[in-house]
Amino acid sequence: MTNPRLITGLSEIAPGYDALICDVWGVIHDGKAAHPAAAEALKQFREKRGPVVLLTNAPRLTSEVAAQCAQYGVPEGCYDAIVSSGAAARGELERRGAKGLPLYYIGPDKDLPLLNGLGLNFTGIEQAQIAFCTGLVDDLTETPADYADRLAAMRAKGLTMICANPDLVVHRGAQLCFCAGALAKEYEKLGGEAIYYGKPHRPIYDVALAALGGAKKPLAVGDGLFTDIAGANRAGLDVLFIADGVHGEEVEPFTAGHLARLFAKAGVTALAAARKLSW
Repeated sequence: MTNPRLITGLSEIAPGYDALICDVWGVIHDGKAAHPAAAEALKQFREKRGPVVLLTNAPRLTSEVAAQCAQYGVPEGCYDAIVSSGAAARGELERRGAKGLPLYYIGPDKDLPLLNGLGLNFTGIEQAQIAFCTGLVDDLTETPADYADRLAAMRAKGLTMICANPDLVVHRGAQLCFCAGALAKEYEKLGGEAIYYGKPHRPIYDVALAALGGAKKPLAVGDGLFTDIAGANRAGLDVLFIADGVHGEEVEPFTAGHLARLFAKAGVTALAAARKLSW
């Protein structure tokens, strides 16, 4: 068990890297407003070290992620490109021949633009050949328990679920909200098949690395042990863990020893840890 290096700013380790792959929700914004210090850290890294790619499990097209970031106050000048799990999941439907495909959709109406232009046939569970999940319909009030009947019916039909956001939970401001990954995990408990697009799965990192244009030593940054940190480990990347994110009180006390034990319990490692992303 190796203790992570505790740092106060990215500048302490930035000289060892020529590119950055950075999580979005929980690191550069909280679902309501941007973290100015994080945006400044990305800007400084771009100016002094190399390109920055934002890698997100958002079930949206990259253009929508960019618009959302701008809405929250994240300046465009702090990153070079965005890679999203939503765009990758849409690509899976395209490979399956989306036009006319009977599909059962789980998610809010706001995520439907992800599927625009594919010519899908939206149906109920009994008529569907596949299920596509972007999240809970109302993640402010619902939990996976509210979907038990629907998941059981999907399992009885033998539907494969494409999960466009492997995150289990996120913070929206101070509120903890369930994500599509939580529904996919419940579906797997019933014996259903779920296909995940996004972190921690390797394909999304291949896309992010390609977007960096040949960087030799990228650093990953994230707050999710089972997505950001596990994914970076699988991709062979050094990773900076942002403690004041999705895991809340689990990171207390903020000591190298406690974090090392937390990482070991999750089966992950991190080179360094910081309370928040700053320069």
